[in-house]
Amino acid sequence: MKLFYRVIGRLSVTLIIILAIWAGLFYFALMDEVNDEVDDSLEDYSEVIITRHLAGEELPSHDNGSNNQYFLQEVDAAYAASRPHILYTDSMVYITEKEETEPARILTTIFQDRDGRFYQLMVSMPSIEKSDLISAIWFWIMFLYGVLLLTILLVNILVYRQNMKPLYKLLDWLDTYTLGKNNRPLDNPTDVTEFRKLNEALIRSTSHNEAIYEQQKQFIGNASHEIQTPLAICQNRIEMLMDDESMAERQLEELSKVHQTLEHISKLNKSLLLISKIENGQFPESSKIQINSLVHKYLEDFKEVFDYKHIHVSIEETATCEVCMNESLASILVANLLKNAFVHNSTGGQIDIRMSAHDFVISNTADGCALVKEQIFTRFYQGKKKEQSTGLGLAIVDTICRLYTFTIQYYYQDGKHFFHFSI
Repeated sequence: MKLFYRVIGRLSVTLIIILAIWAGLFYFALMDEVNDEVDDSLEDYSEVIITRHLAGEELPSHDNGSNNQYFLQEVDAAYAASRPHILYTDSMVYITEKEETEPARILTTIFQDRDGRFYQLMVSMPSIEKSDLISAIWFWIMFLYGVLLLTILLVNILVYRQNMKPLYKLLDWLDTYTLGKNNRPLDNPTDVTEFRKLNEALIRSTSHNEAIYEQQKQFIGNASHEIQTPLAICQNRIEMLMDDESMAERQLEELSKVHQTLEHISKLNKSLLLISKIENGQFPESSKIQINSLVHKYLEDFKEVFDYKHIHVSIEETATCEVCMNESLASILVANLLKNAFVHNSTGGQIDIRMSAHDFVISNTADGCALVKEQIFTRFYQGKKKEQSTGLGLAIVDTICRLYTFTIQYYYQDGKHFFHFSI
């Protein structure tokens, strides 16, 4: 997950929790304030009635046609003592004139006159329809809550993107950077200290890696040359010794074994050098290559070899398979696949080649069971030991395919090895 989405996700969760708590507290505070306002009005109304009653003045009408009304009754001392001095409740009051019940806030209080008699006064006043109030409050709270949340997130997104531009620019540069290539310089000015230090660290790191890369290429080339030359000298001297007629047959056999070993080492050295060069990007030139032509060319070159094992070759071409790659690497890829089909084939076997616009398949009769699919492209893997094989041919094929993002797959079916190359 990208850093941007992770930050926004965690920020959203945090804001939802905080604003939800805030919304709940706001709602309860608002309802408490509404009740306080109604309670103050009830207290004023009850004081007027009590004052007039104690003064012996005429009391207002019990019902003024609305749910503003009061009820006054005398109670005994025991009842008065058992009740709280003042009590607020929410209830429904029946309005006679309207012949319906309506919500009201009710104040119940106990007072005593000069003669020691106790009275209970119940005063009711219209209250806001609380269900409607709750719905209205919750609607506006959720609306404002949503708007506030979206606004905060939008502001954070804009601020985050604006401040993280140097990082995104740096990442884009890293995505296009290729070791050993002519890369564009990093142009990422910023006033942020952390990003500036990161730019400087990456520039130092890439410069160091480029220097090591160049040293590695030189070392590989020099080492290969220094190894290959003594090997060639040793092979020539052994061949000269083998031409000496005074050598005994036993000595010639031993020299022949040494000569074969040196040839094998020479092949290994060349193959490993080739893999290293491919991985280091030392084949930059590319052109349009027709795989069909290369297949026909190498089939002609390998004809005598195939005839030696009585291997029959069939070709099916539905279209021209054209790729854009280095010509030398294309030749190596095709040659290695054909060599592999020969090495892992049986005497009198079959090689089938199918070519289309975007792929070609080489299959050959197996001289044994299936190869290990997970290891087939591993260096020095040979399945059944083959004297003609270095164990690097398919590894080279895989390295070339990965360089050009081609696909090479192996599978075993009906007693045949299949290698499927696709672009």
